[in-house]
Amino acid sequence: MKKYMAPDLLIIDDFGPPPLRAMQAKNFYEIVTERHLKSSTIITSYRAPQGWVPLFPDPVMANSALDRLAHHAHHLIMEGDSYGHKLSSKSLTPPSTPKGGNKDDPGRGELT
Repeated sequence: MKKYMAPDLLIIDDFGPPPLRAMQAKNFYEIVTERHLKSSTIITSYRAPQGWVPLFPDPVMANSALDRLAHHAHHLIMEGDSYGHKLSSKSLTPPSTPKGGNKDDPGRGELT
C-alpha cells in the first residue's frame, strides 16, 4: 500500500467496470483516506461518480471515500466517442508523404 501513498500524483485509470470485492473496496478506501488533502489523485471512469456507490459492498465506506474524493475535486466530463474506439475503427497506417516530404508539415506521415 505504501507505493500508492508515495507519489505526488496517483492516476487510477478506468475505475469501476466490475464491482469491487471486499478487500479491493477496503484498499481503495484506505488509499483515498490516506491521500486526502496530502496528494493529488486522478480517477478516470466510464461511470459517473453517482454510479460508484453500488460498486462497493458497503455503501457507508463508498460514501465516505467519495466524499473525500469530491472535496476540492475538479470534475471533467468528456462526451463523445472513446479515443480507443476511434483507433480501432481506423487503420493505424499513416498517410503517405510525397518524396521529399512537406516543408510546411514535417511531421506528416509519421505516427507519433
